[in-house]
Amino acid sequence: MGENDDIRGRLLASLAARGLLADDGVTTVHGEPAWREVPAGHESQALMDANALQRRVVECAHVTPATYADQCATWVENVLASAGVPYVVGSARELYEDFCRSIDARELLVGMIVAVGRHPYDAGGWAHGHVGLYVGDRRVMDSADGRVRTVPLELWASAYGVMSEPRWGWLGAVALG
Repeated sequence: MGENDDIRGRLLASLAARGLLADDGVTTVHGEPAWREVPAGHESQALMDANALQRRVVECAHVTPATYADQCATWVENVLASAGVPYVVGSARELYEDFCRSIDARELLVGMIVAVGRHPYDAGGWAHGHVGLYVGDRRVMDSADGRVRTVPLELWASAYGVMSEPRWGWLGAVALG
């Protein structure tokens, strides 16, 4: 059993324990896929293929302190502002609705925001969604519960995509790559 299979199994068990997995075991009770695998040939950009500004964003992500609970968008905005990207203010849901259009992993580039419009894990997620930053090599960084995390893309998209489809795009429509 590979690492991805283990992660998938643990996520599905967690969704089932929370009452979020539909009877079919493949979708959530909200009608979304319970596991969002990136198909072969749909790989997102690797960090080694990023340009200097994209790599600067990743460097800033690793040193930007976590924000308080329910302030994931503030963390993402702070990271990008530290890298010199014009500051944009909004909730995760607003960033999702305004800037995230793509669902094809081949279009996911280092420095893009990755967001969902809502998730069921807390009141903030229900009202405002969640947002993170794609840092290359199939990894997403975010600030959640007062700490910065790095999570595999498939796990992030599956865990947060319980209620709405994960999408990505450039914050403020400012393309870095």
